[in-house]
Amino acid sequence: DLYLPYKPKRRTRAMIAREKGLQPLADRILAQPAEGDPSAEALVFVNAEKGVGTVKEALQGARDIVAETVAETAAVRAFARELFLKEGALVVTKAPEVNAPTKFEMYYEFREACATIPSHRFLAIARGEAENVLRSEIEVDAQKACGEVARTMRRNGASPWVGELDLAVTDAWKRLLAPSVESEVRVDMKLQADRAAVDVFAQNLRALLLAAPLGARTVIGIDPGQRTGCKVVAVDATGRLLEHTMLYLVQGDGALEKSRATLRTLLEKYNPVAVAVGNGTHGRETEAFAREVIGKDSQPYVVMVNEAGASVYSASDIAREEFPDLDLTVRGAVSIARRLQDPLAELVKVDPKAIGVGQYQHDVYQPMLAKKLDEVVESCVHSVGVELNTASVPLLAHVAGIGTSIARRIVSYREINGPFKTRKDVLDVTGVGPKTFEQAAGFLRIHGGAHPLDASAVHPERYALVEAMARDLQTDVSALVGNPALAAKIQWQRYAQGDVGEYTLKDILDELKKPGRDPRATFEPPKFRDDVRTLEDLKPGMALEGVVTNVTAFGAFVDVGVHQDGLVHVSQLSDRFVKDPNEVVRPGDKIKVRVLEVDLVRKRISLTAKSGEARPGPRPQGPSPADSRQGGRPQNPRAPQKPQAPQGQFKNNPFERLLKK
Repeated sequence: DLYLPYKPKRRTRAMIAREKGLQPLADRILAQPAEGDPSAEALVFVNAEKGVGTVKEALQGARDIVAETVAETAAVRAFARELFLKEGALVVTKAPEVNAPTKFEMYYEFREACATIPSHRFLAIARGEAENVLRSEIEVDAQKACGEVARTMRRNGASPWVGELDLAVTDAWKRLLAPSVESEVRVDMKLQADRAAVDVFAQNLRALLLAAPLGARTVIGIDPGQRTGCKVVAVDATGRLLEHTMLYLVQGDGALEKSRATLRTLLEKYNPVAVAVGNGTHGRETEAFAREVIGKDSQPYVVMVNEAGASVYSASDIAREEFPDLDLTVRGAVSIARRLQDPLAELVKVDPKAIGVGQYQHDVYQPMLAKKLDEVVESCVHSVGVELNTASVPLLAHVAGIGTSIARRIVSYREINGPFKTRKDVLDVTGVGPKTFEQAAGFLRIHGGAHPLDASAVHPERYALVEAMARDLQTDVSALVGNPALAAKIQWQRYAQGDVGEYTLKDILDELKKPGRDPRATFEPPKFRDDVRTLEDLKPGMALEGVVTNVTAFGAFVDVGVHQDGLVHVSQLSDRFVKDPNEVVRPGDKIKVRVLEVDLVRKRISLTAKSGEARPGPRPQGPSPADSRQGGRPQNPRAPQKPQAPQGQFKNNPFERLLKK
């Protein structure tokens, strides 16, 4: 604002007026003297050679200069910006050229205060404008604004120049100030909405990456398919591909019986702990087929796995490098199996934006989103730690100090020389120096290594400290590690000296009690109802168990096993008031819900997580669940209700009921 008057700009009306010599007349208007006649004084500036033919033109030129001066005054701009932010209302209308129904119909007559509009709603409107479906503007009280600006600039209310100043102020507001400040405010609102959307994405991604792992167990993975068949793979405890084949479930009884025999053979040959089935099209039918083949035995159990991003991985450079000779669909089945074993280790290979747990992720400022998601991935990797002898290149590349090139060298060294026996063996890898080792060592794990602390988060530079603790307890390190009773006897205050402080010592003691503790929860497979497989099977009041697939600002999407996620609106997430859905649910959580309403035409499911009998609630908001990752429809008490609103647009709106009360 302070620099604006001096900022180079294109030719303006004020510049042209100054070239005509009208600056002194503009100064008189700004000074607001107690004497003088504007018309008489303007007569002096009439000069046909300079393009000022009449008194009216002279006063108009002077007002142009005053208007630009007013619009570039820092105090005036600060007032205008505050007015737009605090008292402005975002008014949305349909674009004149739009006649066909669109997914933005709920915004055709929409109005909400700029100070309170949620981020997802603002981003939805911004998308509608980008698609030339909506038009929007920020509406403020122009008369009030002009009056306040005039009072700010006015020095003498009784001056004969007041009328000229008021005209200049009105022109400044309409032509210069309001459009400029509105653009700035919209940019600020967009950045604020972007930050909120990025935070939602980051929270969801963290929950997904830290989902409970099955662990290092043999798994069979199935990528469902109808016409082309189901791709089946068997992977060992380290994720190595053992075998792959095909199952054909809809190609006739002969093919179906052959597929049963094929799956039985795989189960007998590899004795897997679980069968992972992708949750895509034909997923529930494939899951039912696997359960039928397995029978009533408790193991292996069949688990539906979210396959979002598996196709992106299968076509990526990482997948081609891992499996150069395999078909894309087989690579996808391998990814599904590995996701069950360790979601973090497998999902780091996929671009986070392809996982689909955000809202309006393609509309936000992409560098901000990419930076935030990278931070989340690195944070999760460091929280869990990386098994040095089994980690892939993409997983190692996220460890502090280790990039992609060093990760490749580590894996190559491991393949040639065998497993690492101690953490310090990493120093033998080309490119790993003392500084790199210092940054990375605390996040690397070697289970069953030569040193008992190599499987913990204790950094090698503190091994000597732990050995001193063990000597003071008259035991050895191997007996101390994993022994909470012995660790409780350590008087940590004795060892606080130099760069070893209270926090470091308490972290070491926690690791000694539970070395290599995984912060993730214990794996428990979700239980879908066998009698619910399609949208038509759902009935209002039906109780179900589902898995949260995405959390947005307006609610949570839940997979109940019918190929279509249902929405639990934020007002239906709990018996208590919930402001932020992340307070009660996260992606990957198992949740018990009841069906409120099923819209077969729009393929939308409305669910509730409240206790008590199911009763009609708000219709599913947002785009169709097929586009559930992108945001939601508004629940807006300020929106005008047309006599014949589109079905479900305002029906049973909880905010409307609240206002009526």
